Amino acid sequence: QVQLVESGGGSVQAGGSLRLSCAASGYTSSMGWFRQAPGKSREGVAMLYFGIGRKHYADSVKGRFTISQDNARNTVYLQMNSLEPEDTAMYYCAAAARSTRWNNAGDYNYWGQGTQVTVSS
Repeated sequence: QVQLVESGGGSVQAGGSLRLSCAASGYTSSMGWFRQAPGKSREGVAMLYFGIGRKHYADSVKGRFTISQDNARNTVYLQMNSLEPEDTAMYYCAAAARSTRWNNAGDYNYWGQGTQVTVSS
């Protein structure tokens, strides 16, 4: 069983930046982030496929968010710039060691505990 440990998050004003981190305790082929706002379904934010180095982003965050990896630490980062109030949500790290559709939450079998991101206007 792979454990995911998240860090980062917090409260920031619109236009600010935050960085999320997620460290995995074992092998995964993909790692990334989903988010869920109150009353809304969980949505894919960004995903990185290690083997092919492919990255995916939700349209709403393209150009503002960047996902990256640290191979030595089996960690992925989500750098979030130009944050907007609409980005306010609980952010969950997700990972899998199998084939996935990048923004389909049901395809991921490893999840972090979640970290809150709040952006005020």
